[in-house]
Amino acid sequence: MISDLTVIKAGTGVLTKTDDGTLDRAALVHLVSAISGLVNAGHRCLFVSSGAVGSGVSALGLTEYPKDTATRQACAAVGQARLMQTYSSLFSNFDITIAQVLLTAADLGTPERSKYVSDTLGRLLEEPGILPIINENDSVAVEELKFGDNDMLSVRVAKLAGAKRVILLTSVDGLLDPASNALIPEVTEIEHVFRHVREDKGRFSMGGMASKLDAVKFAVEAGIETHIAHGRHSERLAGIIAGNGISTRFHAVGKS
Repeated sequence: MISDLTVIKAGTGVLTKTDDGTLDRAALVHLVSAISGLVNAGHRCLFVSSGAVGSGVSALGLTEYPKDTATRQACAAVGQARLMQTYSSLFSNFDITIAQVLLTAADLGTPERSKYVSDTLGRLLEEPGILPIINENDSVAVEELKFGDNDMLSVRVAKLAGAKRVILLTSVDGLLDPASNALIPEVTEIEHVFRHVREDKGRFSMGGMASKLDAVKFAVEAGIETHIAHGRHSERLAGIIAGNGISTRFHAVGKS
């Protein structure tokens, strides 16, 4: 649809405070500023935002991520509204209107339903002042209707929309070598890096590096360049898109 489309995904750990799971407004302001800079410079973006369940945790008086489905969905129902209200307020400072798109796996499960999603995203992307914000519809999605996590949602949406690149924002600079803790800047063979996976999931996040690499594998095999980058340093986004930012860059298969 768009020849140079970027899908940016921010995880719960980027958007919420680690101590109580509430929205980290300072982090959101920084991220919104960086994405707005891209959009206002003419870059077409889709933004996949986690954080609905995490932002609803405090409203229900919980101290950690809920385990049972009903409570998790209740948190999502409250948190999604709070999250979008915050985004709407922040992006309006940059003359950007947000569009909420909530999906379940079933929405991409058949060609007919996928086309509805594709057509909607395509129409929204025709408008330069609108930023589609996508999330899994956690308030209704049950296990058989879930993507698994927003990493996989991001890359599936990227494939559907014909994106050029995906940037997965997390709490580290990228894929780190476990021996030296040094950033691995380039990966041309995704199968070679699964040994670097660490189980570093936080209390308020669903994914981890393992799920990210599964999503990266899906993306690069679909011909989409993918990056893992630090979400608390969102000022690096412009550099990543320009090809010189700090991240782990996974080359698309056949394009390395």
